[in-house]
Amino acid sequence: MRRRLRRGLLIVFALILPASFVAQQFTIAGRMEFAGKPGLPAPDPSGVILWLTPLDNSRQELALPPQRRQLVQKNKTFSPHVLVVTVGSTVDFPNNDPFFHNVFSLFDGRRFDLGLYEAGTSRSIVFNRPGISYIFCNIHPEMSAVILALNTPYYGTSDRKGAISIPNVPPGRYEMQIWHERLQPESLKSLTRIITVSDAASTLGLIRLPEQRSLNPTHKNKYGQDYENPTPGSPGYTRPLP
Repeated sequence: MRRRLRRGLLIVFALILPASFVAQQFTIAGRMEFAGKPGLPAPDPSGVILWLTPLDNSRQELALPPQRRQLVQKNKTFSPHVLVVTVGSTVDFPNNDPFFHNVFSLFDGRRFDLGLYEAGTSRSIVFNRPGISYIFCNIHPEMSAVILALNTPYYGTSDRKGAISIPNVPPGRYEMQIWHERLQPESLKSLTRIITVSDAASTLGLIRLPEQRSLNPTHKNKYGQDYENPTPGSPGYTRPLP
């Protein structure tokens, strides 16, 4: 009887110990700060996206349950301006304005053109691969947004004080990447680095970001042409002649 009980306890411990080790997770914290320009206050450090992608033996079969999110069009504005989703997620683009919109993106993250659609209707896109998509309206040049599709669930967004935290990160090696509209691609690449998450290393400290460009860059319409001033009473939404 005792031998049977001892054997049962050994089996239970063998099952519990690995599970407790795997369940060990950490909250990764850090703070973002823009360097700014001499004599001027530093820019708002909110809205910096930071994500961690598992590497090598630390990489696991990540569970990326598809999400359903919205990028709302209201008052000729996309809301939210920056949206982060995991790969495989669906984003709805409801038109809550009393006029037409034509949402499109020609960038490598997810190229699409939703076409012209009216007030009170919505269209959707599945973001099926990782990347950054800059979103515009082909009718209203002032409208812009960004969607980041990530192949990891470990990401966070900085607040107004620049603080950022990513909960429930298992120990291991990760590639850390950062994105913000003010940062040029070469700066983003230089900020990428390999980190190790453990009970002795769960903070990123202060990360200084170089401010490099305006938040409102000009862009072309979906045909690669300059936007035309709309004519009152005429939609002018057809494709221009070559």
